[in-house]
Amino acid sequence: MKPRSIWTGYLKISLVTIPVRVYTALNPAAGIAFHQLHKECHQRLRHQLVCPVHGAVPREDLVKGYEYAPDKYIVVKETDLEQVRLDTTRAIELVQFIASKELDALYLDTPYYIGPDGPVAEAGFGVLREALRRSNRIGLGRVVLAGKEKLVALEPVGPGLVLFTLRYGAEVRPAAAYFGDLADQPVEESQVALAQQLIEHKSAPLDLAQFADRYQTALRDLIKGKINGTEPILVPHPEAGQVINLLEALRQSVAQSEPNPAPARKIERKLRRKKLALAA
Repeated sequence: MKPRSIWTGYLKISLVTIPVRVYTALNPAAGIAFHQLHKECHQRLRHQLVCPVHGAVPREDLVKGYEYAPDKYIVVKETDLEQVRLDTTRAIELVQFIASKELDALYLDTPYYIGPDGPVAEAGFGVLREALRRSNRIGLGRVVLAGKEKLVALEPVGPGLVLFTLRYGAEVRPAAAYFGDLADQPVEESQVALAQQLIEHKSAPLDLAQFADRYQTALRDLIKGKINGTEPILVPHPEAGQVINLLEALRQSVAQSEPNPAPARKIERKLRRKKLALAA
């Protein structure tokens, strides 16, 4: 059965509006969730909203408040929030298009699927999808989700569209703050060649179906064992060996990863000959 949409509205480009539905692309049921229990009786704990003056407060008595000074608040009502609703509250407004390679994965946040809202919207939806696909472009836009205006990226996926909420530029720290003190040291070409060979041996077409969350699997086995009254099997954790000789570690890694290993030293000899030829 098709999942329920979490948002309905319009996809807007200039004067073009297309009714759409937004669906979450993530599967929250894939992970294991724990509850907090009382250690003595194993009863599940309940969270209460407590006022320091009046004690427990029912949810119908809650209001939103903004702290503008220590312990001083102004109350913001729903009618107040209605006054600041933007045009992107009910529409995904596309404002720019960029080449696919321009979007840094560092800014990607949460994925959503987008489909047409009803048969009447399918024609316009299909035209936009194909135009994006053939031009190899990503649409950038804005939409209000969960009370915040989000920057979003839109691109084709199969017969539909996928929308990613994006982090704003100010939310991502520049890499220079972390790598600015790294010295630009020359690398040993023989080691780089071996590392490239190791990467080549371990390269394969992307197939995410072959990857699974091994921790969740082990956790499920642990829980199943406790339910059945059996002790879990402890998995040994091998310690990572200290790298003393990077070149030797690369040689051994290449030898282990290659189906029909050729001596790794051949690469080094070839590079040495190349250096000698250039020096002559």
